[in-house]
Amino acid sequence: MNVAFIGMGTMGAPMALNLLKAGHQVTVHNRTREREEAVAAAGAKRAASPKDAATGAEIIITCVSDSPDVEAVILGEEGVILGAQAGAIVVDMSTISPAVTRRIAAALAERGIHCLDAPISGGSEGAKNGTLSIMVGGEAAVVERAMPVFQVMGKTITHVGPIGSGQLTKAINQIIISGTYWGIAEGIALGLKAGMDMEKVVQAVGGGAAGSWGLTNRSGNMIQNSYPLGFRVRLHQKDLNIALDAARELGVTLPIAAYVEQIENGLIARGFGDEDVSAIARSVREQSGLSD
Repeated sequence: MNVAFIGMGTMGAPMALNLLKAGHQVTVHNRTREREEAVAAAGAKRAASPKDAATGAEIIITCVSDSPDVEAVILGEEGVILGAQAGAIVVDMSTISPAVTRRIAAALAERGIHCLDAPISGGSEGAKNGTLSIMVGGEAAVVERAMPVFQVMGKTITHVGPIGSGQLTKAINQIIISGTYWGIAEGIALGLKAGMDMEKVVQAVGGGAAGSWGLTNRSGNMIQNSYPLGFRVRLHQKDLNIALDAARELGVTLPIAAYVEQIENGLIARGFGDEDVSAIARSVREQSGLSD
């Protein structure tokens, strides 16, 4: 398929590379143009704007940071909406507000352009390995058309409902991550304070009810107090704000998510916003008197 991919960040670049490896024709664009170079070296075409990238593409994927960025890329000057042809599919794989998603989809529909919201989970490892979890909102027939592209990038692809449902599902995902990571951080702090071999402890509890992706893939960060990038603290904090906004609208109380969001605010203020989200363990360690 002829695919345009806009957003060559930590997640987007490896996803675009996987599409190239699978034999799709890929055109890329990124606001910071230098980030296109590695994917272009692998065979992708480069476009000067989102509009140019979308021209002639069957599927246009966006994977950028926040709601204003997605609106600018799709609806702004030189945006996707000005280049995409009727019948094309715009797939937003960013994590943004469900309300913004629905507004973008309505604007695209006026021009006969389809839209899916398909946020992702699985970290940079999942993006590189093509094993992401993809949560898709939109019309079933459009999801089916996009499935060959989704299957290259993800292992678990679930159509969760109409447009906007993907973003709500991702909000739930981020709520669960916040509680899981916080619980792992507390458990590791207790074990470290007691002088236990935490690698053995993680092995022991990981085979039971406490087992999770976070425990398997991020407990090492928390034990070593080192947080190489997988998914940025500042992006998870942004996602939790989206979840908390949705919760307020629906009258739902999210005390753990709200607490973790405040912890992440503090980390960002102290210069840790670009570390992996498992860096929330810094707070537990410090409160527990654990040194580096």
